[in-house]
Amino acid sequence: MGNDLFNELVIKPVISAVVTCSEKNAFCIHGRYYTYGDFGRYISNIRHTIQTVKDTNSCWGLVANDDIETYASIFALWLEGKAYVPLNQNHPLDRCKNIIEQVEIKHILDSSIQTKFEQEKVLLSHTFDYSKTRDLQLSIYPTESLAYILFTSGSTGEPKGVTISRYNVGAFMQSFWLTGINIVSEDRCLQCFDLTFDVSVQSYLVALTKGACVYTVPTNQVKYIYVANLIHNERITFGAMAPSMLRYMQPYFDEIDASSMKTTILTAEACPVSLMQEWFKYASNTEIFDFYGPTEATIYCTSYKLNRISNKSLNGIISIGRPLANVQAIIVDEKLNCVPTGEKGELCIAGSQVTPGYWKNSLKNKDSFFIKEINGVKMRFYHTGDVCYCEEDGNIMYAGRMDYQVKIQGYRIELSEIEFHAREFLQGVNAIALAFENELNLTEIALFVEQEKGVNKEDLIQYLRDKMPAYMIPSKFFFLSIFALNSNDKVDRIQLQKMLK
Repeated sequence: MGNDLFNELVIKPVISAVVTCSEKNAFCIHGRYYTYGDFGRYISNIRHTIQTVKDTNSCWGLVANDDIETYASIFALWLEGKAYVPLNQNHPLDRCKNIIEQVEIKHILDSSIQTKFEQEKVLLSHTFDYSKTRDLQLSIYPTESLAYILFTSGSTGEPKGVTISRYNVGAFMQSFWLTGINIVSEDRCLQCFDLTFDVSVQSYLVALTKGACVYTVPTNQVKYIYVANLIHNERITFGAMAPSMLRYMQPYFDEIDASSMKTTILTAEACPVSLMQEWFKYASNTEIFDFYGPTEATIYCTSYKLNRISNKSLNGIISIGRPLANVQAIIVDEKLNCVPTGEKGELCIAGSQVTPGYWKNSLKNKDSFFIKEINGVKMRFYHTGDVCYCEEDGNIMYAGRMDYQVKIQGYRIELSEIEFHAREFLQGVNAIALAFENELNLTEIALFVEQEKGVNKEDLIQYLRDKMPAYMIPSKFFFLSIFALNSNDKVDRIQLQKMLK
């Protein structure tokens, strides 16, 4: 399947850094530094152990801990042509067992002192002998081989596995560098995402392939406080974050020296204009990119570079920009016909970054992918479920999720429009609109405001009435001191939805 970009843009650069930059720092974990020489030593010895295990299964479980053994295990598995399936220790054990059973995992690499998984399947990587460096020779494997499988929530209650091939990862890395972002060996790069979330892959790969240092966030720390301290004290130069992370940090912006930040990537959820304008003031030297992408399209598939004067936005949300180099994007109607420029429809993605499919889930694959001919070429597209439209200049505007669209009194409305007007009245305070059914099984809107006190509810309602028709006005209001985040640093809408029951 084409050139082996995975070896060229992932494996070879990291091995080269291990050999030629052995004294440079590769990681800072829990305040402790590990050099590229250390990293190579861990990789080679974990690889040696994998070689001694008789397991023809291409997928291994990997407990997603924040330590050098876990990151080294990823590369050790890749050097042996294996894929990793991350398991989060904080997730319910039954969920992890479901993943293990689905993939028929025979072995799990776990750096924990005590494992929560079946002993006969676990290799405790903290017990391995790391006293000497072993073979790091490059081996060639088919590009269609899997690199990792990430499990996301399924509508049936059973996690669904998104398979990502070496081909996909190589294509992503090529696309990423073509955005113009530049990382050098002197950079200090933030990695604040759980390894079960795909932005973690970008966070460690772009640093390690350039000989830079990765700064991770311990799982037992308050994440936004730890990240703020890393930016301030360790002079972080590059980092990807969810907007919710910045929102948590926002009250402390004037205490954080973020002048070292060269590049900020905002991703994982919609990016508000007002928050970016605030970050520009404190991260005085940074460039900001809004990156968009579902897991199924390998981390990111579109990008938009912000400027300090004015930016394209819809309902206060920054444009998601243009497709990356290895991505084809179309916007379609319900019959899968491409809609005219400026007209809303569903964003669908094709290209070499799109997943081969869901792990052993033919029904989901049938629903999520379709073949369409574009300019005489048949392409396989993925349904993102996102409502967008494209402007004349090629920038894509994000209008919300298809499942965030609701019908009230026969009118189809987008919850993002309600959120926009609420945030405007609240002067940037976050607001989330959710639909619910009342006792008569009619749809109503609830508005959650991330400010517990000081909001005049009647004034807010009157402002919304001045901006929107009556059927769009929320009937319930919740004022909270802070919104909970899920493990991917997004606002936990499920927790908010539970408050409506």
